[in-house]
Amino acid sequence: MSDMLRRDAPVDPRRTAILVIDVQNWVMDEENRQPRPQFYEDARKTVIPNTKKLLDAGRAAGTEIVFTVMENATRDGRDRSLDYKLSGFFIAKGSWDAQVIADLAPGPDELVLPKTSSSLFNSTNFDYLMRNIGIDTIVAMGFLTDQCVDHTLRDGADRGYRMICVSDACATDTRERHAAALNAFKGYCLTLTSAQLAAQLANASR
Repeated sequence: MSDMLRRDAPVDPRRTAILVIDVQNWVMDEENRQPRPQFYEDARKTVIPNTKKLLDAGRAAGTEIVFTVMENATRDGRDRSLDYKLSGFFIAKGSWDAQVIADLAPGPDELVLPKTSSSLFNSTNFDYLMRNIGIDTIVAMGFLTDQCVDHTLRDGADRGYRMICVSDACATDTRERHAAALNAFKGYCLTLTSAQLAAQLANASR
């Protein structure tokens, strides 16, 4: 059986992309978002530090790094999905809200893809880009575990990618919802901790 037919195959950094989902200023603007204390505590104390470590490990191993952010393509937001319109998600094109947070600033040659849907497969050319680059494994992390991360993992699996979720580099409104999401989509992906993935990247780059 080839490695690609094993969900737990070791990560090959040259064929892997680390995808950071919606870790942007708008999401982390606690003062102007709905109250969700568990989310902000976990995001600041766990998710962001773990994501930074994985970005460092991925860059050292030569792994493709990709960020996605919620961002309108038009000034009035008419391009947004119906769900975004109904949910009141309006992130102005080119705004501070649409930027990746400073702690995880993208490198000068790393992809940042604006999206207006839960799964970036539906509103960006991510699939096209990954196939051009030769990527067959996607490591997903970010916000929210039971929304955009969940949808991306399922879509990627259906499109033929080997999907990996980093359990301690994701968060959602409550820890209960986070745990429920990890259990719900575990059949579509390999679930690793940030320490486990960092060790695989380090071993592969030796």
